[in-house]
Amino acid sequence: MSTTDQRVAVVTGAARGIGAATAVRLAAEGRAVAVIDLDEAACKDTVEKITAAGGRAIAVGADVSDEAQVEAAVARIAEELGAPTILVNNAGVLRDNLLFKMSVSDWDTVMNVHLRGSFLMTKAVQKHMVDAGFGRVVNLSSSSALGNRGQVNYSAAKAGLQGFTKTLAKELGKFGITANSVAPGFIATEMTKTTAERVGMGFEDFKAAAATQIPVQRVGEPEDIANAIAFFTGDAAGFVSGQVLYVAGGPLD
Repeated sequence: MSTTDQRVAVVTGAARGIGAATAVRLAAEGRAVAVIDLDEAACKDTVEKITAAGGRAIAVGADVSDEAQVEAAVARIAEELGAPTILVNNAGVLRDNLLFKMSVSDWDTVMNVHLRGSFLMTKAVQKHMVDAGFGRVVNLSSSSALGNRGQVNYSAAKAGLQGFTKTLAKELGKFGITANSVAPGFIATEMTKTTAERVGMGFEDFKAAAATQIPVQRVGEPEDIANAIAFFTGDAAGFVSGQVLYVAGGPLD
């Protein structure tokens, strides 16, 4: 595929974890990939992994909750890689606490990154998708959208992304754009390691305990989520839109 025909994907929060695995997987699918994270230098490893395998990728530093930074990032991506038509809104943060201990700042930070960030990124990229008559938006929700003690902010944001996804599907479908959401269960990442530390457990013990509650008897890996995202972003998934796929090793109550 020539670079002029190559679809350009944007993955936020792609310096590590699920975002990094997704960027690498989409590159393997033949996409050029813009690797976005708060710190551009932190994206270096992900970009090098892609380019070492013969792919095209650039590192982009941007705070997805900042309108000016988002617009500048998308303009740079369009100039250096081409018009982006695949967007994975993965950037996220944790500020866990019980409601009575949670600060307004903890609430606002989580809402700004997950919800405002996804809104700003999608708004900036959708113009390119409409022009191309093709688009794929995947928003990262979570099993926490169903409710999780100590995560009233994160749960609300992840549930909000499901409503965001379904509305995008209705608004953008006529332009050849689909919108879907992937909702991971327990995935072994730096973020879940932080949760283990919060509850005072070693990470290996934390993962082992979680695995006993999962029907497939293991915790998820970032690649498990990347596989689901790769499906939703593919040409063959054009009749699948507005869906929420829980990737959690079994059904959730």
